[in-house]
Amino acid sequence: MSNENKITRRKLIGGIGAGLAISAISPALGSSIDDSLSAAPALEDPTTKYPRPPFKRQVQPWPALAGKMEPRPDHGEKSYKGSGRLAGRKALITGGDSGMGRAAAIAYAREGADVAINYLPAEEPDAREVVQLIKAAGKKAVAIPGDLRDEGFCKRLVDDAARQMGGLDILVCNAARQQVHQSIADLSTEQFDWTMKTNIYAPFWLIKAALPYLKPGSAVIGTASVQAYDPSPELFDYAITKAATVNFVKSLAKQLGPKGIRVNGVAPGPIWTPLQVAEGGSTPEKQTTFGQQTPLGRPGQPAELASIYVQLAASDGSFANGQIYGAAGGEGQP
Repeated sequence: MSNENKITRRKLIGGIGAGLAISAISPALGSSIDDSLSAAPALEDPTTKYPRPPFKRQVQPWPALAGKMEPRPDHGEKSYKGSGRLAGRKALITGGDSGMGRAAAIAYAREGADVAINYLPAEEPDAREVVQLIKAAGKKAVAIPGDLRDEGFCKRLVDDAARQMGGLDILVCNAARQQVHQSIADLSTEQFDWTMKTNIYAPFWLIKAALPYLKPGSAVIGTASVQAYDPSPELFDYAITKAATVNFVKSLAKQLGPKGIRVNGVAPGPIWTPLQVAEGGSTPEKQTTFGQQTPLGRPGQPAELASIYVQLAASDGSFANGQIYGAAGGEGQP
């Protein structure tokens, strides 16, 4: 047999074999693709996915509880499904009892992380629910109540969280105070100081205390706001702190990036949280129409930001540093 005939015969046999192999696996591939498509969730209209204004007028004693809001916010309790993106990680989240902090805590646990949450003692009922959700995900839950305006407490908070979890590699500075003042003349030094210490001093103290624990690959995440870019006149002091949060994210990202520690921020627009119903947190008029001005015609829910907090903490987001991720329903920046 000539070499030419050998090669031709070899190609023919190889082609038949390949064809048989493809025909053997094609049904399985087709079945897998069909199953995947049939299991895909249906498209959801974002304008009608969640409650729209007008909302019932409601006021709770500050700092207010998510569990008593009407309608109750969605933090992803029933909807968030993890895929192991944060397996083995250790996270500390301030304001983890409600709002974006609670949504992040639920998502982090379902992605495989142990989670410590901080909150005010008055928020204990909400915090207990979060602890149960973290435990239900099979992860360690650490609850540490306390006032972040105390520098000593901030240091103890970080140390205690790291001790109980066996380390710390994600720090989410989310807790914030928001109070309405129609005029700067109505804003006392005590009230101004309260907002500054909660929203700016506390992250400063927490990050300093966390640095000895944060190894390359760790992440620091701040919660900013659309108020940093488009401030409301009655939220003068709150808006100042959110603009400062954007700046500290960008500055620290340059300082800590060379050490392998990423620093990013999330800038929500109008999100349905206890900040809106707490006494002094919003005007009655704005509360009933909250979120109506967005192109989607409604406020966001904390659950709609959970995946952003996950992305900024996960290793597959490793080139995001000094970034501010917005979620404002189509209004404001970034």
